Order: sequence, then structure tokens, then C-alpha cells
Amino acid sequence: MIKGYIKDFYYNNFLLKALLSGVLIVLPVVLIEKLLSIPSKSMEGMSFVAYTAFIVAALTEEGMKFVAFYFFFWKNKNFNEIFDGIVYAVYIALGFAGIENLLYVFTGGYSVGLIRSLTAVPAHALFGIVMGYYFGMAKFNPGRSTFYLILAFLLPFTFHGLYDFLLMGNSPVLIVIFIPVFIYFWITGFKKMSIASDASSFRDSSDDKIKPGSGFIQ
Repeated sequence: MIKGYIKDFYYNNFLLKALLSGVLIVLPVVLIEKLLSIPSKSMEGMSFVAYTAFIVAALTEEGMKFVAFYFFFWKNKNFNEIFDGIVYAVYIALGFAGIENLLYVFTGGYSVGLIRSLTAVPAHALFGIVMGYYFGMAKFNPGRSTFYLILAFLLPFTFHGLYDFLLMGNSPVLIVIFIPVFIYFWITGFKKMSIASDASSFRDSSDDKIKPGSGFIQ
């Protein structure tokens, strides 16, 4: 029992480290986004929306989350199964999203913060699920590590950029498109969680292990 308490204490502190690493990237994200926003001053219409959504927001935020994960957790001995990747990435995302939401409360008021807590914060968690899943696949499929590491950034970046683009477009048509797209994102995220959970080393059956080329676009 004492060993269990020690393990839980260490694991909880490891999750706190993931949460804090998400908090720490807020400052560089804000600074980079300000720099990347400069060219957008000469843009207008959908080009402005696309640039802001994909380059200013998605590229910077998912890029820094990727860096934080790789720097703090990629080579850590406690990263010993695919589901760990999801947990660490989600905590990084929530640490970042929590502080980001506070900044929006300061600038836009509590109503903005409330709306974002129901939309943007869960979205960041979803992007974290996708990123962590592919980090896990990269970790435990060394022969395809580079491929999965690319997906660990590319897919959250694409999801995040598309999410922002559809909302920032301020168009009824884009909102209609947004609803099924976001539902698809969540279905994909939960599917990845289920697959990673089934592949956990704590499950009894070895048949649940994920095998490269098993048919899922891993």
C-alpha cells in the first residue's frame, strides 16, 4: 500500500509537471503570435482569417505544445505506454488553455471566458489527445517514429487551424460546416483514446496491442 501511495504521489507530480509545462509556453506563444500577426495587417477577408487561424494560432500553439512534450516527456522513463502520451499531451494542452482563457477574461470579460471554457478549452484537450496518441505511436513503433512524430504535429495543427478558421470566418455556411467537422474531430479523438487504452500494458490480453499497419491510420 505504501508503494502504491508513493507511485500515485510521483505520478500526480508528473502530471503537475505536464500542466505547468503548458503554462510555461504561454509567454513565448504570446510573443511569437504578436510577431506573426504583423504581416496580417495588410490582409483582409478570408486570407486574413486563414493566416490568423493556421499560422498565427495553430502553428504557434501546437508547435509550442509539441516542443514542450518533446523536451519534457519524450525521453522520460515514465512514458512507457501509448496512453501515457495522451495523458501528458492533454495536461500540457489544458495548462496552456487555462492560462489563455484567463487572458481572454481580462481582455473580453467573464462572458468571453465562459464561452471559451465550453468551446476552446475542450478543443485544446482534443488537440492534445491527437498529439499524445501519435507521440505514443512514435515512441513504441521506432521503425516509423519519424512518420508518427510528423503526424503528432501535423494533425493537431490541421485540426486547430480548421477549428479557428471555421469559427473566425463569421459565416453561417462555415458554422454549418463546423458542426459535423467538430463532431468528427471528437469521434476521432475518443477512438484514439479507446485504441490506446486497449493497448495498455496493464490490460491482460496481448491481443490488444497496437500493431503497425493494423488498418488504423496511425
